[in-house]
Amino acid sequence: MKLDDDIHNYYEHLLLERIESLDLNDLKNSDYIADLCCLALNQLPPRYIRFDVDMSFYLPQSERQQMEAKVDEAITKAMSYLDNPKPENS
Repeated sequence: MKLDDDIHNYYEHLLLERIESLDLNDLKNSDYIADLCCLALNQLPPRYIRFDVDMSFYLPQSERQQMEAKVDEAITKAMSYLDNPKPENS
């Protein structure tokens, strides 16, 4: 069985949207953004969908706001980790 190419985690969309709104693509290099995405997405629960439009019509505004807050928190934690690496022997 092969998963459809249209199936994706909705949090990916929210994460990329937030990264763009923070202008991180202009402020950080592509390796930083890739690491940031991995670290942030690993903190978020999966929410798989086929079509983004489904979420637009069926997701209550309050739930969307909660999801956006989770994305903000995940990005903050990921950036803190990337910007303040701990020494290896700590």
